[in-house]
Amino acid sequence: MSMEQFSLMFSGWRWQDLLDIVFNAYILFRLYVLFRGTNVLRVLLAVVAMWIIGRTANAMGLVITNWVMQGVITVATFIIIIVFRNEISGVVRTRSLGFFLWEIPRTQVNTPVHIISDAVVKLAAAKIGALIVMPLKTGVDSIVSSGADINASLSREMLVNIFWPGAPLHDGAAVIQRGKITRAGTILPLSQNRHLASKYGTRHRAALGLTEQSDALVIVVSEERGRISLVKDNRIHEVRNPGEVETLIKQYTGGPEPVRKMRRQTRELIVAAMVCLLCTAGLWLSFSRGMETLANYDVPIEFIKPEKKMNIIYASASRSRLLISGARPLINALSPDQMSIKISLDGTSVGKNQLAITRKNVQLPPGIRLKNIEPDQVELTLDTMAEKQVPVQADFSGKLPDGLTMTRIQVVPETVNIIGGELSLDSLTTVFTEKIPLEELTTSGLVNVALVMSPATLRPDDKHKKVQVRYTISERSPDDDIQG
Repeated sequence: MSMEQFSLMFSGWRWQDLLDIVFNAYILFRLYVLFRGTNVLRVLLAVVAMWIIGRTANAMGLVITNWVMQGVITVATFIIIIVFRNEISGVVRTRSLGFFLWEIPRTQVNTPVHIISDAVVKLAAAKIGALIVMPLKTGVDSIVSSGADINASLSREMLVNIFWPGAPLHDGAAVIQRGKITRAGTILPLSQNRHLASKYGTRHRAALGLTEQSDALVIVVSEERGRISLVKDNRIHEVRNPGEVETLIKQYTGGPEPVRKMRRQTRELIVAAMVCLLCTAGLWLSFSRGMETLANYDVPIEFIKPEKKMNIIYASASRSRLLISGARPLINALSPDQMSIKISLDGTSVGKNQLAITRKNVQLPPGIRLKNIEPDQVELTLDTMAEKQVPVQADFSGKLPDGLTMTRIQVVPETVNIIGGELSLDSLTTVFTEKIPLEELTTSGLVNVALVMSPATLRPDDKHKKVQVRYTISERSPDDDIQG
């Protein structure tokens, strides 16, 4: 792609277009954050891939492939809504607006793992059943919505008290995030795995059910056997040595280097944000350029005079036809008053001037491109303004009724000052009034009439836009008839 083509592609951008791209890129990024690691995101990525294939097929003229991709995308949309309605509903029913708009679930980098391991070992020694959930990247808010929000500080005593027999919340799971116990008494979805060994009870099946839908780590303490199990990625790892619990939890939740884990997450989110921005920009370009259309508009030409004394006597064109292109929605919303052609008269002289109409003379809204100008030049005759005093002559039409004659005519004032170009004033010797019909005159009197300017570029001064014509009418005598 040449530099000219590249610059043409991004020419005419509006601030609304940038806002449109950034806003939708952020929406796409939030969808990634909320659904990352889940099956919903994988299906959405597959739909995006099919859409890209369909657009490519359409550009290559592969009609059937494009038609098939459109049908598959439509079906996939319904599949996402039906199959993953629980996960989508969980996101829509988010506990806080901040979680939906800007919060980013993080791994358990700030959680004191040793407190959890001490509490788990104590519970196992007492054969008290427990179920502890530690969400990682994807979070579990879209999967688990039951239980009580407690948002309590994490301590060994608090964990033990939650699962102590007879406690109100001991039968459910506790959720630990960022060093706090955020929820307790939570009911987890049960796994439907039929190959699960019979020695595992409801707690293990619930832990598997949650890890099938998220990347969370679930710690299970068996009430019957007093054994500790770590469940991650749909696999159960039994801990035979209680001293290994802390090490294994750190391994599953990011290892002994939480800062490095945090940096890796930050890089992942930055890359995801850039990909969302690029995808949205590409989508905008695809739609805006794909719907590009042409249109013709007749736009008036505005001449910018360098001096008020300069006057335009003649112009070969007052309008020019513009051939423009742009996205169809922009063209449809365009009105003629949003476009203008302005030509400066700097450098012109009295007499005839040939002026070119170029792209720099044309002003268009952002996003609209100019293809052609017709005509692309205009001929002007310019003159400097001057003032001249000329006599006024009354202009009568028709004839008086029979038996009447006009004996006296007086124009007040007899002379007026005419303003206009010097070339026009040089040939002007008399200025006439409007036509005064004689058929309507029967008695002496006066009329106020305007002056007729020829050419139209001339004008009388402000004091003499109208003049008075006084006339005397008398009856014709028989001697006048004989002499006539």
